Amino acid sequence: MATGRTHRPATRSRGIPEATVARLPLYLRALTALSERSVPTVSSEELAAAAGVNSAKLRKDFSYLGSYGTRGVGYDVEYLVYQISRELGLTQDWPVVIVGIGNLGAALAGYGGFASRGFRVAALIDADPAMTGKPVAGIPVQHSDDLEKIINEDGVSIGVIATPAGVAQQVCDRLVAAGVTSILNFAPTVLSVPDGVDVRKVDLSIELQILAFHEQRKAGEEPGAEPGAETAAVPPATRGTENGSRKGPDGDMPSVMPA
Repeated sequence: MATGRTHRPATRSRGIPEATVARLPLYLRALTALSERSVPTVSSEELAAAAGVNSAKLRKDFSYLGSYGTRGVGYDVEYLVYQISRELGLTQDWPVVIVGIGNLGAALAGYGGFASRGFRVAALIDADPAMTGKPVAGIPVQHSDDLEKIINEDGVSIGVIATPAGVAQQVCDRLVAAGVTSILNFAPTVLSVPDGVDVRKVDLSIELQILAFHEQRKAGEEPGAEPGAETAAVPPATRGTENGSRKGPDGDMPSVMPA
């Protein structure tokens, strides 16, 4: 099986929009559920509903993949699973290192969805000497002094940062210098990276704040509420945030990891 270090996804070179790329995992999750139920075909309307998008957008997204379905029949589920998996690079082996094995890092190490989606946790790394050699999710923790050696030996191109915010940039710099070109950042801070390095940021507190905003807005729209009450109650930091268009310094805010 090919490794992630020697093969890169072709989505950008083929001109697939980033918004479409962001929806491909949603389609894949819905299609995988259909495949597990041995459903052979699915209409664009059914699949769109399962993925939470409209059918016109789905058909447009699939046109970038060269998949148009069959009139009166729909899309072949197994073929679409393969096609989207290939486009996302999930038919390859992607070694991943997780840096920072606290509560969150340990939880990520034990997350079964990585392996089922083509991501192999190659190493767990922590700066605490007391953690060295301790097995977490069946994988012994290695000291951060060996980070560069581990990345080189395992051909790692994806790094996950689950450290405190104060050391996240330092860890990021070391990952990039060692050859890591994609980073999933769980630390509550914005990372600075050079061109050619992709960063996706996951901040659960931000997601909860956005939900709180919508809850507050819904409460302000209840019958009997004073006009304009919901606007006055919105904290300045959250005004102007719209569902589906959340932007951060590292790009669109990704969804919380699927269950």
